[in-house]
Amino acid sequence: MSDKRAIRADLRARRAAAPRTPLPVPAAFRERLQPGLIVASYVPVGSEVDPAPFATAATQIGCVLALPHVVDRATPLRFLAWDVEAALADGPFGLSQPPSHARDLAPDIILTPLVGFDRHGNRIGQGAGHYDRAFAAYPNAWRVGLALAVQEVDRLVPDPWDVPLHAIATDTEWIVTAP
Repeated sequence: MSDKRAIRADLRARRAAAPRTPLPVPAAFRERLQPGLIVASYVPVGSEVDPAPFATAATQIGCVLALPHVVDRATPLRFLAWDVEAALADGPFGLSQPPSHARDLAPDIILTPLVGFDRHGNRIGQGAGHYDRAFAAYPNAWRVGLALAVQEVDRLVPDPWDVPLHAIATDTEWIVTAP
């Protein structure tokens, strides 16, 4: 299957059919955390994997949380400070996000929802390129994909603008793709 639209449809169906299993937070992730680091998380939409265990681990260490803020398909996403006690605003595409006046933050770690992935760190997302542009804007951020094992494919062919992940957490394993 080489058509990205067909690949996305297949992978979304796999994810939706899979049992909802919380992802375990690997020791390798916890070891990377330090007080004051900025961890960009997200609020899951539909059947996306819930990053809450990772966000909780980060806040317990003293990390600062951020969430993506999306305006539309073309505008690059921003990572805005997230006070877990504050109400979130409705965003496009069914997103829940901080209000636009929240403080901009530069993430040290970016937790990324995946539609699909391979063991080389290639990923397929929703198709708007928001995370690829964010990865390019924050090249030193540690990029961690979150997915279920059923979302893995043998090989994804990256486009020239695609930025690979450093690691992927699934319900069955921790995959390190780059140092």
